[in-house]
Amino acid sequence: MDLSIIVPVYNVEKYIRPCIESIFKQGLNEVDFEVIIVNDGTKDRSMEMIADIILQNNNITIINQKNQGLSVARNNGINIAKGEYILMPDSDDLLIENSLPILLEKALETKADLIVADFMGMSDDEINHFKGITQQPPIFKEKNGEQLFMEDLNPNQCYVWRTLFRRDFLLSNKLTFVPGIYIQDMPFTHECYLKAKKCIRASWYLNIYRKGHESATSSFNNKKIKDICIAIAKTWELTHLEGLSPKVKDKLREDVHTSFSMLIWLIVHKIECASERTDIIDFLKLQAPDLHFTNGTKQIITSFMIKYLPHSYIHCQYLYSRIVKK
Repeated sequence: MDLSIIVPVYNVEKYIRPCIESIFKQGLNEVDFEVIIVNDGTKDRSMEMIADIILQNNNITIINQKNQGLSVARNNGINIAKGEYILMPDSDDLLIENSLPILLEKALETKADLIVADFMGMSDDEINHFKGITQQPPIFKEKNGEQLFMEDLNPNQCYVWRTLFRRDFLLSNKLTFVPGIYIQDMPFTHECYLKAKKCIRASWYLNIYRKGHESATSSFNNKKIKDICIAIAKTWELTHLEGLSPKVKDKLREDVHTSFSMLIWLIVHKIECASERTDIIDFLKLQAPDLHFTNGTKQIITSFMIKYLPHSYIHCQYLYSRIVKK
């Protein structure tokens, strides 16, 4: 089998049907791909919304599990996948019609570990009025993992749904998502790029990313922010991989610093209780005890404060956000 498409489902009854329908608008032969729908204990009517599609297609497999989060859902899907390549679209996004075959053909031809494509961001209203696009002939650039990491990985866009993953590459490198955390894409994507040998960067639109249906920061709480601490720590661990060039290590540290800066912003803007703010900083230090940054005076001072005066650091950041900036 050529392809396994893994779709985790949890409380997306408004979006899941267009997502699954888009998978079956790719012009692929049913015998060449499978769809693995992971019902992650959804509490709404998501599974009812696609019940007829499931009955009509023999290449759909359902995994029913209690709610364990997106990471576990994806990991369980990977465990039973039979395809040579794996695609993991989010259940509230869509695939552009007939966008997948040309990427899959290139993947099967080259046996690349990763095929990374482009995507389009659209609001609900824009998606409702979307009539399709005429794409230019794709440009495929072959790169090794280091080149892909240095040239193409934006730390704010570690989206796994834009990538075709060679299943044997994931299995042989034991690449899995960290269970139970928010922003699990960040450490997973970084590790994939750093360990890949042969990659293809495709100038070709694969996905429509649904934006604006929920605020990126409106629902942050203590649990989600601590999850970001774990994601930062897991990504930081990659700096200890053997064989990384100095320039790769530098970019990796900067990527972590980008996520660290977002973390601090969230702590001081989303956590009102002072004891909770200090608790999160203590949690970060526990998860990544050797976390430090050295690119410039500001980063060096920040690292010193986090190591020796973490509570004072986060208190000063909070006062700055509330008083000086105001």
